[in-house]
Amino acid sequence: MRKLLYAGAVAISLLAAGCGGAGDDASRVANDQLNESQTPEPSENPSGTTPSATGYTASPTSPVQASPTGPARIDAAPTSLGSVLVGVEGRTVYLFTKDKGGASACTQACAAAWPPVLTAGAPQAGTGVHANLLGTLHREDGTTQVTYNKHPLYYYVKDQKAGDVLGQGLKDFGGEWYAVTPEGKKAKR
Repeated sequence: MRKLLYAGAVAISLLAAGCGGAGDDASRVANDQLNESQTPEPSENPSGTTPSATGYTASPTSPVQASPTGPARIDAAPTSLGSVLVGVEGRTVYLFTKDKGGASACTQACAAAWPPVLTAGAPQAGTGVHANLLGTLHREDGTTQVTYNKHPLYYYVKDQKAGDVLGQGLKDFGGEWYAVTPEGKKAKR
C-alpha cells in the first residue's frame, strides 16, 4: 500500500511540475527545445533575403516592406522613363491596370511582389507632385495605401535603388504595371 501511495505522490508531483508550478524548469526546457526546432536554417542566399512563394525576393528590412511610422512622402524624380513618382529612398512607384474604382486588386502574393505604398496619416506632396492628386484608400488588411489620381500606388521588389524602373510595362498578376508621371498617368517609355 505504501508503494502505491508513493507512486501516486510522484505522479502528482510530476504532473504539477509539467503544468508550470513552482519548479517551472521542465516547461522552460520543453519550450526552448520547441523554439530551437522551429528556428529556420540559415539562408544560402548571400544577401540574407528569403524568396517568397511567388519567386520574388524581398528583404525583411526593406523600407518598402516596413509598417509606416508617419505620413508617406511622394516626390517626382528623373529616371530613364522621364520624371516619375517616387517614395521611400527615391524608389519608383507604380500603378496596376487591374485596379478599378480606386480599389486595390493586389493582395497576398501580388502584394509581396508589389508592396503597396502605405501611410500613417495623410500623404505629403513633395517636389514636383500635385497635392490635389494625392489620396488614400483602406486595404482589406486594415492598412492605408497611398493613391495618386485615384490609382493605388505600389513599389516593385526587384527595384533595389533610386532610379530603378524594372517594373515598367510588366504583365503580372492579371494586369500591367506602369511607373506614374507627376500628371498621374502611365509613364510611356
